[in-house]
Amino acid sequence: MEPILHALEAPGSFIGVPTTTTPRRGGRQHSLAMASPQPRLLFLLSCLALALIAGAEEHHHEFIIQETPVKRLCKTHNIVTVNGQFPGPTLEVREGDTLVINVVNKAQYDITIHWYVLVRFSHPPECTTGWADGPEFVTQCPIKPGGSYKYRFTIEGQEGTLWWHAHSSWLRATVYGALIIRPKEGKEYPFVKPSREVPLILGEWWNANPVDVIREAQRTGGAPNVSDAFTINGQPGDFFKCSEKGTVPDDDLDHHLLSCVGCMTRKPFPGETALLRFINGALNHELFVTIAQHKMTVVGVDASYTKPFTTEVLMIAPGQTTDVLVTMDQAPTRYYIAARAYVSGQNVGFDNTTTTAVIEYDCGCASDFGPKIQPAFPALPAFNDTATATAFSAGIKSPDKVKVHENVDEYLFFTVGLGLFNCKPGELCAGPNNNTRFTASMNNVSFVFPKTDSLLHAHYYKIPGVFTTDFPAHPPVQFDYTAKNVSQALWQPVPATKLYPLRFGSVVQLVLQDTSIVTPENHPIHLHGYDFLILAQGFGNFDPKKDVEKFNYVDPPQRNTVAVPVNGWAVIQFVADNPGVWLMHCHLDVHITWGLAMAFLVEDGYGELQSLEAPPVDLPMCS
Repeated sequence: MEPILHALEAPGSFIGVPTTTTPRRGGRQHSLAMASPQPRLLFLLSCLALALIAGAEEHHHEFIIQETPVKRLCKTHNIVTVNGQFPGPTLEVREGDTLVINVVNKAQYDITIHWYVLVRFSHPPECTTGWADGPEFVTQCPIKPGGSYKYRFTIEGQEGTLWWHAHSSWLRATVYGALIIRPKEGKEYPFVKPSREVPLILGEWWNANPVDVIREAQRTGGAPNVSDAFTINGQPGDFFKCSEKGTVPDDDLDHHLLSCVGCMTRKPFPGETALLRFINGALNHELFVTIAQHKMTVVGVDASYTKPFTTEVLMIAPGQTTDVLVTMDQAPTRYYIAARAYVSGQNVGFDNTTTTAVIEYDCGCASDFGPKIQPAFPALPAFNDTATATAFSAGIKSPDKVKVHENVDEYLFFTVGLGLFNCKPGELCAGPNNNTRFTASMNNVSFVFPKTDSLLHAHYYKIPGVFTTDFPAHPPVQFDYTAKNVSQALWQPVPATKLYPLRFGSVVQLVLQDTSIVTPENHPIHLHGYDFLILAQGFGNFDPKKDVEKFNYVDPPQRNTVAVPVNGWAVIQFVADNPGVWLMHCHLDVHITWGLAMAFLVEDGYGELQSLEAPPVDLPMCS
């Protein structure tokens, strides 16, 4: 019998069963009318030729956004789901394949879907488009109730674990799923082949409507209520009431969505090696993850391979993924996987619960262990253990030497942090001292999302009045960013919709500097449309003379989300060769709601193959 782990698969998987699978077709029909026939035909043929050579496929799926009754923590809520599944469907493809996903909105809220496959530019770029990236009011207007939109993108240069999620309000609290990218046919993993692969999505659960939670915070200007529980594959685990049965196979609780690695179809045999694909889908918490009495070997992050390194603890920020190999080398019994918050901010409310799942070995016995055998519980770091979080991040490196550009075109320096707005007459003010409202910013600009048009649409059609291109390359005022008492004159940012323009092909090196305004905090910064190299991270104020000595020019890790250290900094580098408008934001959703975001406008290059395509004919409009 094939050795397989017992009960950890994400439910509702599309693995191996797409709605339709055909040889990949390049290009988009809508664009044929927007350009001269001959160049467009050439690029359509080039995409098709590449697809046929690579044996790539085109997968078609339909996502129905709908409300579904789900019971957690002894209460039933109507939550927004995809196809009635929570978490949503797992998509599995091979590198080079194309996904075509028709999203039909039958829920009461506007919605968009963000696909992490577009964080990296495509080869060739004409086979994909920024119109499918998904952030609301950035690359598209939202899909209205009753509307639909067809996302289409090709996966190039990525292998490993990504995910998809709603990018409207706080709908991603329940609208999310895994996206698994396997190597092309005939290509093997650069590590030992696992006997089993399992996606594990970490999430947050509110005993309330998450949209109502954030709307109330926006109304009052205060911090939103924290979540009531963390989840693994949609379940809090057996330390919560009404959840204990959910860790037992054969249980029929809550749409058979079980929270355990004791949720695979068969239990693992001693000696087996499993590939666990962790995804942090939590809205507002970075998370420590451990497995009782088992070590984990990290082999990939954010769909990029890494040098294998062994650890007992993971620290995964929202938006990040981490692939680990786990060998079942302990006594054949039951073991907990556990996750709890890593919180770096001072006096910040947080969810202090622990979510669990269970690995249960196949002992070769006539009967199962059953719930009478208490699983071994792992040691978890303290919630504020920054040393452990730092050590984990330092262990992540690229598997081979990578190209780090010595000649940089754009040296940028962005502060990231919180702030406060003074109350205006008639406003509710639930911020500090009851006379302020929380805000956040980059380089003292609190990002305001437009409402009348999307940034990409306004850019393509040169529609005035939607945004400006004067986002500052450096802080407007330099100060001691990590001082304990920053002048309150610097606490109020300027609300605006400012973009930073980049010439196509320019090499960008960006310092991301945390500030201690309100409170210093670890900020997971996610860049849409690109992967980047993390050249260095450190604490204190970035010193361009001394800290450059810390740069890793050999094997820096490649990611799409960097956890900027609390009271510290990170330096990233990327090449701006993906034309369009690309959002960069903190992946703590409360922070992006407060304005901790900005966007790059990457200009077209030379010719059609380096230019943004015309929008699809079914692109949602704001009006």
